[in-house]
Amino acid sequence: MNLKMIPRDFYDRDPKLVAAELLGKVLIRDFGDKKAGGIIVETEAYYGMSDPASRASKGVTKLSKWLWEDAGTVFVYKVHGHSLLNIITERKGEPSGVLIRAIEPIFGINIMAKNRGLSVVGRNNRMLTSGPGRLTMALRIGPEHNGLKVYDENSPIRIYDRGLRVERDKIGRSHRIGVSMDMDEELRFFVLGNKYVSRYREYGRGYIV
Repeated sequence: MNLKMIPRDFYDRDPKLVAAELLGKVLIRDFGDKKAGGIIVETEAYYGMSDPASRASKGVTKLSKWLWEDAGTVFVYKVHGHSLLNIITERKGEPSGVLIRAIEPIFGINIMAKNRGLSVVGRNNRMLTSGPGRLTMALRIGPEHNGLKVYDENSPIRIYDRGLRVERDKIGRSHRIGVSMDMDEELRFFVLGNKYVSRYREYGRGYIV
């Protein structure tokens, strides 16, 4: 797989554009001289203080301060004991980000299975990294990784372009999952028909929550 580092400027844009274009990109987590990760297949966009589902909606706190950091910064917070991996978007001081909800496992599958407390699994195990909590558990990502840059070659958490773009007609959209108040616009993006998407049901020409 021919991988190319995605530059910081990619993330310095509207979060819904970044969320859609992150589909098909490759998330990698280093474990010493080994690596684990896979192809991003599901994301959600979050805006700033006007977004009722955003961590920025209550202003700057000890937790949400990372949302005001530079584009491409890692922001991890916990919900019900599960870590959620976010990548900050737009310029510094403009709080917004993208939640990585699911990947299709490609690298280090046995490492991820061990981190999940599972027996050795093959690539057909849909539940390994399907969902934001399973994903961070499999990749052992937590709040201690806040502040890392996914465009930094020395970061243990990085995102690459593999040279293949997910076409627009292959991208599904829905409202975000698990939020008590959502925006009118559908801000969840996922690869249609991909079995590693966290939640879907067949409907019409694609899959929706």
